[in-house]
Amino acid sequence: MRETSRHRIHSVESTLDTNPDHTSPDGIDRRGFLKCMAWAGTGLVWSFAGGVPISHAFGQPRHSDRQVDFSFVQISDSHIGFNKAANANVTATLQAALDKINAYPSVPDFLIHTGDLSHSSKAAEFDTLDQLLIGTKRQVFYVPGEHDTSVDDGKMYLDRYGKGSKGNGWYSFDHKGVHFIGLVNVVQLEGMGKLGQAQLDWLKQDLGGLKSSIPIVVFAHIPLWAVYPAWGWGTSDSEQAFAMLKRFGSVSVLNGHIHQVMQKVEGNVTFHTAMSTAFPQPAPGSAPSPGPMKVPEEKLRDVLGVTHVNFMAQSHHLATVDSSLSGVSVEVHEASSS
Repeated sequence: MRETSRHRIHSVESTLDTNPDHTSPDGIDRRGFLKCMAWAGTGLVWSFAGGVPISHAFGQPRHSDRQVDFSFVQISDSHIGFNKAANANVTATLQAALDKINAYPSVPDFLIHTGDLSHSSKAAEFDTLDQLLIGTKRQVFYVPGEHDTSVDDGKMYLDRYGKGSKGNGWYSFDHKGVHFIGLVNVVQLEGMGKLGQAQLDWLKQDLGGLKSSIPIVVFAHIPLWAVYPAWGWGTSDSEQAFAMLKRFGSVSVLNGHIHQVMQKVEGNVTFHTAMSTAFPQPAPGSAPSPGPMKVPEEKLRDVLGVTHVNFMAQSHHLATVDSSLSGVSVEVHEASSS
């Protein structure tokens, strides 16, 4: 996808840049790319009003006095069942994230979980997640991560969370003038994520009857843009999906999987990857491979968080400020790109 607008990026507090001259397949040099990554967790409030998104950090006032139409919360990568050194109690950190959501003064309409609900696709792990999420007293919309489908091709996930969905769990719904699309890109893994032709055909049909003025929110587990193909952090056929979405004036894309915040804007499409509630992963190229990254225990909640989404009317600006479960803020940088 050709980038035609600003590229808003989050700075890295510290990175390992062992090969600063390396260039990734999409033309971004490694030093520039790593500067896009944020090590601190996100705690964003994103609101909708008239289909235009604007956001601010948990515990901070909105930068506008306008009334929001509604808000929702994204959580991701809870990995219930994981108990290694990177986080020996993922249940507790998920509960901390949910407590933060419940304490926020603006009550969200619903939650979206962008995958890896469980770590090993076990019934007991899904049971624990369900018990925790009951406390939010809100409807939860799900898409699976690869950890939710690796054991039985996602059969247990679909039995629990896929009622009414198509194929491997994709679906759409409308809420207060916004069209939401949950996509699945973890079943046909070929290095990177993949949507597959059946899902692309369904997406074309789903979008066919919509006016181009309707705001679109797409959510899936693996990023729908080439974050770092060498680690499989991207979706091989995402360009086919975005060819169908390019006629819409406002498209927001929410993903998980990489356990760190990254955001960019390409034309009318805003991409945002969320932090995990379980453990961080290294920035691309800063380690031999991706995987759970241990940080000092006192720093763990600095690198975990949730995304609270508010959409507001009469604005074409997406202002993003991040804060972690511990409340640590992250400086936001903007960079122009051609």
